Amino acid sequence: MRTFFNNALDCYRLLGRSGLRVSPMALGTMTFGTDWGWGADKNEARRIFDAYVTRGGNFLDTAGNYTNGAAEEWLGEFAGADREALVLSTKYTLLRRLTDPNSGGNHRKNMVASVEASLRRLRTDYLDLLYLHMWDDLTPPEEILRAMDDLVRAGKVLYLGISNTPVWQIARMQTIADLRGWSPLIAVQLEYNLAERTAEHDMLPMARELGLGVVAWSPLAGGVLAGKYTDADLPSDARRPVVGTTRKDLIVANDGLTERSLTIAETVRQVARQLGRSPAQVALAWLLRRPGVTAPVLGARTRAQLEDNLGALDLTFDDHHLERLSSASAITPGYPHNVLARPLARRSMHGDMRIQPNSHS
Repeated sequence: MRTFFNNALDCYRLLGRSGLRVSPMALGTMTFGTDWGWGADKNEARRIFDAYVTRGGNFLDTAGNYTNGAAEEWLGEFAGADREALVLSTKYTLLRRLTDPNSGGNHRKNMVASVEASLRRLRTDYLDLLYLHMWDDLTPPEEILRAMDDLVRAGKVLYLGISNTPVWQIARMQTIADLRGWSPLIAVQLEYNLAERTAEHDMLPMARELGLGVVAWSPLAGGVLAGKYTDADLPSDARRPVVGTTRKDLIVANDGLTERSLTIAETVRQVARQLGRSPAQVALAWLLRRPGVTAPVLGARTRAQLEDNLGALDLTFDDHHLERLSSASAITPGYPHNVLARPLARRSMHGDMRIQPNSHS
C-alpha cells in the first residue's frame, strides 16, 4: 500500500497549543555566515532565504550565537519589509562574552540582555518565538518562566519555547506556568531524525500531552543521512575534535558519525534509489510524517541543497519503504516502557479485558 502525504510550504500547521501558523519546514540559519569556516556567504544565504520565502515558507530559525551573530544580522536584513509575514524564532542561553559568567545561562539577566541584542541584530521590535536554548541546570524554573512572561507582557516576545532540556524539567515548567497563569511554552525544539529516535520514549508523548509543537533540529543528522559520509570518515579517539573548524568536526563532536548512523544512512540510500529520490528527501519525508512533529529545521548551505530538501514535501512512500526505515532505525524502549509493555504487566493490570484507549493516548 502506498502512503500519500500532500504538503507544501504554504500548507501551514498550528504550533503547539497556539493559533500561530507555521510552515511544515523551518529554515535554519546556522549556515548563514562563514565565521565558523563552513557556512554560506551572504549572497548565497540571500538566495536560500528568497527561495524559501518565495515558496510560501514563513518559519525562520536562528540563535544569537549562530556564526557569531552574523546569522541574526543577515536574517534581519533579508526579512526587511516582509517582517510581519514571517515567524522569526531565536534562542538564548549560550555565552556572549567568554569571561563574563552572567553573559550565559538561563537566568533573567542573560535572557533580557540576549533578547535585546537579538532585537537589534534582527532589526525588529519583537520576536515571534523565543526558545531557551540549553538547560543550564542552575537557574530556578520559576525565575525563567517569570522572566519569559515579563517579556511577553512587555510585547518583546510573542510566544515561548524550549530546547535541549530534560523532559521532566519541561513538564515541570509547563505545569508551573499553567498553575500561575504565566505564558505557557508552545514549542519544544529537539534532536530527532532516523539516527536519533530516543525522543520517542518520553519527549514526544510529553509534547503531545502538554501542548508543545515539536520542531526537529538536525533532521539529516548533520548530513549523515544525506549520504555525505562513509566508513572512512569514522573518527578515532585521536581524531575526535571538541568543536573543530569544519561541519564534519561539529558532527563528530556531537557523536553523530557512528557505525550505527552510517548503517541507517545506507538503508536510506537504498530506499531513495528505489524511489528515484535523494537520500535527504527520504529522511526528511519520514520525519514529516512522524506523529506530533510540526516542522524539521532545514540547514541548507546552498540554494541547490534547499531545493532538494523541499522535494521531500511531495514524496510518496510505499508501506514497505516505511517498514524498512523503521526497522533499520529501531530503538529499544528503555525503562519503564519495557516493563510496562511486558505481557505479565499488561495482564496484571487489565486481565483479559479489552480496553480501548482515547485517540490521543
